[in-house]
Amino acid sequence: MIWEIALGVLVVLLIYVMSIFNRFIFLRNNIKKSWANIDVLLKQRHDELENLVAIVKGYTQHEQKVFEGVASARLAFLKAASVDEKAKAYKHEGVAMKSLFAVAESYPELKASSNYLKLQARITELEDEIADRREFYNDSVTIFNTRIDQVPYNIVAGMLKFHPRVLFRA
Repeated sequence: MIWEIALGVLVVLLIYVMSIFNRFIFLRNNIKKSWANIDVLLKQRHDELENLVAIVKGYTQHEQKVFEGVASARLAFLKAASVDEKAKAYKHEGVAMKSLFAVAESYPELKASSNYLKLQARITELEDEIADRREFYNDSVTIFNTRIDQVPYNIVAGMLKFHPRVLFRA
């Protein structure tokens, strides 16, 4: 009788640990999926920056410093691997993009170009989507990180070597 009770308690405990493990796997996969969604948008934004440079260069010939800043930002993005590095590259590209838009303000014919206007609208749309997906990603990371700190999740997280994830700050 004692062995049956002990075995029953062990089975219940094992099922509980498995359910905690499965919750962690769900959260981890949710983080990966939400990051992949952000990464796709960041790459699209990166490509649009190249298109923006091409349009602005067609109208301006004396803005080399701005173009060098954009090139530097694009290179930083290409080298970025981690979430933290991507966030820094995202900020760097944002500054470069603002510089390009500031240059465009000095050229009325560029501001009136339909290609420029379409590209500007597309970049704004991408920025909005990135913000939405960043919120979802950060919510997923926050839930995961909170679980790692909570009892009894922290015991299972320690056994499985789950570590806190980094928020995407932009």
